[in-house]
Amino acid sequence: MFSINAIMSTNLITVAPSATLAEARRLMQEHRIHHIPVVEGDKLVGLVTLTNVLAATDSFLRDDSSRIHANEIGIEDAMVTDVATVDVNAGLRHAALFLEKHQIGCLPVLDDDRLVGIITDTDFVAVAINLLEQIEEAEPVAEDYDAGVG
Repeated sequence: MFSINAIMSTNLITVAPSATLAEARRLMQEHRIHHIPVVEGDKLVGLVTLTNVLAATDSFLRDDSSRIHANEIGIEDAMVTDVATVDVNAGLRHAALFLEKHQIGCLPVLDDDRLVGIITDTDFVAVAINLLEQIEEAEPVAEDYDAGVG
């Protein structure tokens, strides 16, 4: 069984609950990510996603005087607090099935309630690509069949 720690990201980008959505959006753009764990110390207290950021900020169609700006909204007002997580020792299949069943994009990875990583749907796409490449390499090439014909 392959475990979560085989593919999880451990170089975590996190924010504190006191951060703003503008800070979260900047981090997401800078690091090309869509999920940021919200932590106090090494304890997970929430999760902010690109969807949260977009939903919490007003449309650009409003005029400036009535628009709510991302730097005016705190993470704690927009973050998800009921966060699904996975244990560091869980199997990859278990995590993949959970993501699919609940239609979520990531699972923060915990080791004794301490945030140690994150696994995303993108990580599973990379695993699928790797497996497909291995299958293709193991398949006989069409020329191999032709060589045996007399």
